[in-house]
Amino acid sequence: MKKIYLFMYFMILSVCSFAQTGSIKGQITSSDGKPAQHVSVGMKGHRLGAVSGEDGNFLIQKVKPGTYTVLASYVGLETLEQQVEVVDGQTTTVNFNLKETANELQEVVIKDASQYKTNEVSSSLRLMTPIQETPQNIQVVTSKALSDQQVISMSDGLIRNVSGAARLEHWGDLYANITMRGSQIQAFRNGFNVVSSYWGPLTEDMSFVDHIEFVKGPAGFMLANGDPSGLYNVVTKKPTRQTKGEAGFTMGSYGLYRATLDLDGKLSKDGKFLYRLNLAGQNKASFRPYEYNDRYSVAPVISYQIDEKTKLTAEYTMQYAKMSDVGSYYIFSPKGYATLPRDFTTMPPGLEPTKIKDQSLFLNLQHQLNADWKLTFQAAYFNYAQRGSSMWPSTVNPDGTMIRSVGIWDAKSEMTLAQAFVNGNVTTGAVKHRILGGIDIGNKDYMADWGQSHDLDTLGAEFNPASPYYGTPVNGYPSFDRTTSLEARAVIAGGNISQKYTGIYAQDELSFLDNKIRLTLAGRYTYVSMSAWGGEAETAKHFSPRIGLSASIDKQTSIYALYDQAFLPQSGRLASGSVKPITGNNTEFGIKKDWADGNWNTTVSFYRIMKNNELTSDPNSQPNSGLSVVLGQKRAQGIEFDLRGTILPGLNLVANYAYTDSKVTKVTEGVTDIAKGDVIPGFAKHTVNSWLSYKIQKGAFKGTGFSGGFTYLVDRAMSNWSTTNTSTNLPDYFKLDGGVFWEKDKIRLTLNVFNVLDKNLYSGGYYTYLNAYYWQAEAPRNYRLSISYKF
Repeated sequence: MKKIYLFMYFMILSVCSFAQTGSIKGQITSSDGKPAQHVSVGMKGHRLGAVSGEDGNFLIQKVKPGTYTVLASYVGLETLEQQVEVVDGQTTTVNFNLKETANELQEVVIKDASQYKTNEVSSSLRLMTPIQETPQNIQVVTSKALSDQQVISMSDGLIRNVSGAARLEHWGDLYANITMRGSQIQAFRNGFNVVSSYWGPLTEDMSFVDHIEFVKGPAGFMLANGDPSGLYNVVTKKPTRQTKGEAGFTMGSYGLYRATLDLDGKLSKDGKFLYRLNLAGQNKASFRPYEYNDRYSVAPVISYQIDEKTKLTAEYTMQYAKMSDVGSYYIFSPKGYATLPRDFTTMPPGLEPTKIKDQSLFLNLQHQLNADWKLTFQAAYFNYAQRGSSMWPSTVNPDGTMIRSVGIWDAKSEMTLAQAFVNGNVTTGAVKHRILGGIDIGNKDYMADWGQSHDLDTLGAEFNPASPYYGTPVNGYPSFDRTTSLEARAVIAGGNISQKYTGIYAQDELSFLDNKIRLTLAGRYTYVSMSAWGGEAETAKHFSPRIGLSASIDKQTSIYALYDQAFLPQSGRLASGSVKPITGNNTEFGIKKDWADGNWNTTVSFYRIMKNNELTSDPNSQPNSGLSVVLGQKRAQGIEFDLRGTILPGLNLVANYAYTDSKVTKVTEGVTDIAKGDVIPGFAKHTVNSWLSYKIQKGAFKGTGFSGGFTYLVDRAMSNWSTTNTSTNLPDYFKLDGGVFWEKDKIRLTLNVFNVLDKNLYSGGYYTYLNAYYWQAEAPRNYRLSISYKF
């Protein structure tokens, strides 16, 4: 009997204890009455908290009775607070109404700037759907990941954050040249395709970049003309409505000195007129003698909230680069890869530098028509000017001696681009529709003079890598004729490329069963006129359909299937025949899953891409000759896995793996240099990447952290075609990086060591016309030390 009483006593005690807690619930809405998701809700001085869902609702449970200050915060916005009283066994309701509209909230795309994972994309991708629900593989490299890894430009280790991405390092830091899923992917900035030629755009300095979105597979229906393999979209920094700033200084191996300044604030007291200014200056030498790459950039942005529904943003970016001859990165030898020291160079120090001035102007007008419809208009102007040269040997002898040649490379590019699109929500019965429709127009012109060259060496006095001489060349330095205009010289050299296009597109995402199943139906019609290398303009038109299906198994898991097509104008010069646009299709399946309440996520995708009419460089001609051949058809298929986010408090991780199989499936009639079944150059069959960062959360070493990662490439194909030498595949590649950091309050110190194992890393290929291997080496073990101060 005593046992029964004792049991009842503990039952009553436990019930009483349980009753001595309450809960806090509520909803967070934007100023125009829409639910606001991803808003953090916490209790001042306590660890309890929650994050608002898609309906804006939140719930905090097991709160002890008392009076609390509840905080609602969103990255980049003002924190709101309210006092509430929690009573035993009761639920207290508190609602927050943000000062920003739903349109303004969408611009803050990174859920938490201190993390590696986000479920949102920028408004420049035009999607109103979270990544988890989008029937496509989209990976976002956040500003935190860029900062931790000390990435300073688009060519600087960025691609380790995305499965299957590779870089051929062509022309060094001049342009990114990223390949993925068997092809070079298109470069975008703020939703515009900024590729005007194969040699561009100039790599963006990370000082004005907020984050980078990698869209895998075709996306031409929404983002102008896109390659079937994908694109990357550089999203620049915008005003955040906060008054803040950050100054940074970096120094490193081989004469790296870099300073940055980021200012963010208000130009009017009412907060309607905002600004953002980013400045950067850099001196950077190289582990190879006589090389350098000095740059500076200026990027002001202003925005004005005309009224509650209308906002105008203007953005100007100027990058200036002064670098050594861009061909100096390459080494040539008939004896095989890495048969010369990795710090070897063929460049004499007296060559004139290459100078580049790259400018862009963006205008963006957003107008909220009503609670369900938003109209966006944006325009961009790009102006690129280059004056310089590129080194390339005209002869490589069997004993390794060579005649070095320097070719002029003056270039100019102008692009005028405009887009208008509308996003809307419509409900028909039990079906909800997310509507996207729009038009984009582009006019791109590129001109270059590469018709002049000068040999530095002569027959009988060749440059000898075994005993190099770096004084004045026996044939002197080049003195190119620039008395006539670049326009006239480009006509003579055949260096003109132009493209005009107009595209219209529409998409309907139908939502069924309370948004558990989503069907995407879309199409795009594109008309293009293009000419290249002095040829006559040719026109083409194409309709590209798209169908996608996404289903939510639960709140954190979704599966998707996708079929879409691509249409991409291309420029090139053939020995005979005409250039046709690239057409292709992509079939893809995948599964996305959030873990630990969305702190980290995984994506697994399976894809198959067929691509037609693509041009590739003629293996029997020099790379700057402009001659191409039509590949015919190629197939790329594979598996990709991406993991990113916060695994444990203080522990951030990016890890990915890709299996890529890319081969020629059809050969154009008359092309004898490429055979069916040939492997596509420029990728690795197996790619593995990781980056891990851990910060100590408490104790005497609080704020101290460790980071590190590796890149492992297996079964690498060379980076070009070869008709005579088929045994030129590259060796496996393994690079290990690591470092330490410390942060407290407003100060952060970061030290990273790259290529910790000091391996001789390189990429390259074999040129038939030279009968020589070529490769470009990466730096030996090197370091970077950064200090930043937020104010």
